[in-house]
Amino acid sequence: MSKPKPSAIKDFVAGGVGGVCCVVAGHPLDTVKVRLQTMPKPAAGQPPMFKGTFDCLMKTVTKEGFFGLYKGMAAPVTGVAPIFAICFLGFGIGKRLQQKHEDEVLTYPQLFKAGMLAGVFTTVIMAPGERIKCLLQIQQEASVADRKYKGPIDCAKKIYKEGGIRSVYRGTAATLLRDVPASGMYFTSYEWLQRVLTPKGHDRSEMSISRTIFAGGMAGIANWAVAIPPDVLKSRLQTAPHGAYPNGVRDVIRHIVKEEGVMSLYKGFTPIMLRAFPANAACFLGYELSMKFLNWAAPSL
Repeated sequence: MSKPKPSAIKDFVAGGVGGVCCVVAGHPLDTVKVRLQTMPKPAAGQPPMFKGTFDCLMKTVTKEGFFGLYKGMAAPVTGVAPIFAICFLGFGIGKRLQQKHEDEVLTYPQLFKAGMLAGVFTTVIMAPGERIKCLLQIQQEASVADRKYKGPIDCAKKIYKEGGIRSVYRGTAATLLRDVPASGMYFTSYEWLQRVLTPKGHDRSEMSISRTIFAGGMAGIANWAVAIPPDVLKSRLQTAPHGAYPNGVRDVIRHIVKEEGVMSLYKGFTPIMLRAFPANAACFLGYELSMKFLNWAAPSL
């Protein structure tokens, strides 16, 4: 049986499936992460809104029920299939742009560059979805009637009315700052682990489910090790009142470092790392299984 050819269409479809798997597995801890990153600085002598990851988790479930952890999921689920589809498509294009022939094995620096291109590809549609998701996640009122935003569409309409398309795309530079190097690390670490874990004399297409889960989960951890500080900046900028940071990311980082210290750039570290492994293990497992199915169903596509 001939080896299936690399295909942009297959990268796109399998990436979309992987993205949906990632969001479903990881959204509850993403909600905790955003709430920790955006909670206000407590007044002198007052305790913080949340003492940490598990305190935030328990308070959210107690006040809002289990599905309070899934607030804002409609926005990423709606956008995640095309986002991850474009991400994996961008990575595939980045690899093929550097290959002299389709079977050439790329070096790790070349894989990193392909991953960075994937990060650029996704930002155009990632930034608005992230802004809507974060705004919905920080709403903690128990009553739907008390919420400023009733859902993703209502949120999009209101932030557009507030400041036009610039308001919708607030945080784009911060999203690029996060996703370009992080995507490079994401794909490079996954490809490295795939090569290391593939038994000698075997092809990586024969990788077991357990090895794929491990490689995907560890790639997620590597991705977030790079992404946490710019992700904090992005979350703060995207959830701040209109006009709070007129100079964008520069104002956010100056304010955070001055008021809360450098370590505040790592707020949300625990839920991020708890989420990173299962969410990205699910993503790559969904991608690889979809790719195997597509190669079987349409080998010449």
